[in-house]
Amino acid sequence: MKTQEINKFFIIGVTLVATLGGLLFGYDTAVISGAVDPIKAFFLLDAEHYGKLAKLYHGATVSSALIGCIIGGAISGIFATNFGRKKSLIIASILFFISAVGSGFPEMIFFNSSTDITTLLVSFNIYRIIGGVGVGLASAICPMYIAEMAPAEIRGKLVSWNQFAIIFGMLVVYFVNYFIVFGKDPAWINETGWRLMFLSESFVAAAFGILLFFVPETPRYLALAHNDEKALKILSKINGSAKAHLILTEIKETVHEKVEKVLSYGWKVLIIGILLSLFQQMVGINVVLYYAPTIFKSLGFGNDAAMWQTVIMGIINIIFTLVAIFTVDKFGRKPLLIIGSIGMAVGMFAIGALAHFQIIGVSTLIFIVIYTASFMMSWGPICWVLISEIFPNTIRGKAVAIAVAAQWIANFVVSSTFPMLEEFSITFTYVLYGVMSVLSALFVWKMVPETKGKTLEDMSKLWKK
Repeated sequence: MKTQEINKFFIIGVTLVATLGGLLFGYDTAVISGAVDPIKAFFLLDAEHYGKLAKLYHGATVSSALIGCIIGGAISGIFATNFGRKKSLIIASILFFISAVGSGFPEMIFFNSSTDITTLLVSFNIYRIIGGVGVGLASAICPMYIAEMAPAEIRGKLVSWNQFAIIFGMLVVYFVNYFIVFGKDPAWINETGWRLMFLSESFVAAAFGILLFFVPETPRYLALAHNDEKALKILSKINGSAKAHLILTEIKETVHEKVEKVLSYGWKVLIIGILLSLFQQMVGINVVLYYAPTIFKSLGFGNDAAMWQTVIMGIINIIFTLVAIFTVDKFGRKPLLIIGSIGMAVGMFAIGALAHFQIIGVSTLIFIVIYTASFMMSWGPICWVLISEIFPNTIRGKAVAIAVAAQWIANFVVSSTFPMLEEFSITFTYVLYGVMSVLSALFVWKMVPETKGKTLEDMSKLWKK
């Protein structure tokens, strides 16, 4: 099929709607960054009220959404398989909306402003976990939805836009948080400003939920649900009538050839999916994203310089995610992943060496930029591309859920162990992430198949071998 035969207007439209889920993923995980100190003040998370447990409670509150992310990722397969991709995303949008409003006003509905502050803290964390479940669902199902809608020759590019939306969502919320607190009195920020940060997400969540009613269910899911007529209609709209019949025939062949058990195609495909997820986190990227200002300050930069360098990193993230978007269907998945792993290893080993010899300066920033740029043009978007496409149709929902749950668990472990590792040895920490980058390159070289240009139905044939 020639690329010009594709109804690009339609497929780009549904992709943009689906990537709003990715934007909310980034928005929800980053919105807490501007509220770290205000929620500490509002909920009285200090030594006077909680003693030695104050820091533990504060850390747990800041990271509570990750619990929901793990749950959402784990149950995404059940939702995607039983309710469909579209309805599952609508459920995610509702969870985002409830979390945004509830996190901003935890006393709403069940409590009031005179409620005990500890009860409100529990309520706040419950709402954050609800949002995390939405993130977990969206992180698994948005790329899956796009992959199942997209023609094979542009699938990598379209799924990669979801990663761009995640990074863009993080960048947007940084600016939203900044404008909410700019020029405001600290007392107002601690009482009201942090609430508006969380509430701002509700507008995007509402738009996502409404727009989802105007996009179709994926033809792969419709075929699995034996709704061939609707599946053919959507395939025809994307690919043209003649090609649609051929694709539907291929889909139906894969639907009937196996029972829907996650190990129908053996352990290898599932292990590869899980390892893709684990390596994406074990190379240390979320440590760099979450703790960027702290890292720069620990390396000797002042507070203002650290914040500006974090902004520079955000711009680099967007630029190199675009590099992946426009090359993934041209060069393939494996070459970009291996190149990215090598770049990350160089960056991390160099940062470790500079830290060991206490060399602080522009060189540190350069190697952090090399590391993040390497990740953003490779493992950032392309891991999601592979997870969304590598599994055969009949096990995709369940297998993606397992891989994504593993990714969120790894995210939590890597992020929560960084402060402890940094205190033990900053050099050892960065060298460890560098070693993981080398291992990720070897893993891709030896185990990961190239999926460029292959249809989703080809995955069944690939793993039957």
